[in-house]
Amino acid sequence: MEAEVLSFTIPVESSKIVFVWNITARLPEAVIYFSMQEVFSQFGPLYSLKLFPNAGVAEPGYYAVIKYFSSQSAKRAQVSCDKKNLFQDTPVKVQICVKQKGFPYKSLELYGHKCQELANYYLGFNGWSKRMIAMQNITGLDHDPEEEPELQEPSKLRYLCVVQVTLHYHGVCSRGVGVAEEIIDKENDPLVLISKTEKVQKFSQEKALSNAFQKILLVVFGK
Repeated sequence: MEAEVLSFTIPVESSKIVFVWNITARLPEAVIYFSMQEVFSQFGPLYSLKLFPNAGVAEPGYYAVIKYFSSQSAKRAQVSCDKKNLFQDTPVKVQICVKQKGFPYKSLELYGHKCQELANYYLGFNGWSKRMIAMQNITGLDHDPEEEPELQEPSKLRYLCVVQVTLHYHGVCSRGVGVAEEIIDKENDPLVLISKTEKVQKFSQEKALSNAFQKILLVVFGK
């Protein structure tokens, strides 16, 4: 039984990327996209599915790039779907990406909601939980009152959040920290300030959740 270690980060390995082509243009693009999502998500959670039109010199149609979190999922999709009709009346071609140098991501940090999707799939909705430990307004803590006014940066609303993730059946707890900020103007009215405060608090919580999940590794056994 083959084991695979998964992290809560953006997948960049070529073994987790699937190419699909020979997609005809007989159906509307939106129908093709949702049909593909329904078919390929059966093999494991998707990080992304992108549909592109063929180049002008080719026949009208599409090709797709699908990124899985798991190499095992990508392999199952390739074996099960290659040369099959799936959602159209002609077969598609499905292949795993040929090894290449890599993909230019500024950060491998995975958004909090994507972390939750991955956790729900492998751990179950009741297999884990999150709890906010702290939400603190840290606006102005880095402000230097002796700095020249013309050198000072614009005022920023800044919040810090601490979140704990617990894996109930594995005895694992992980805490993450997230900081988010938003530029504010002195002229902002109270309603704008309230809106920005909610936005910053939500974003700091997202980042804290992501940070907590990044400290966890999942060991997945293939079928």
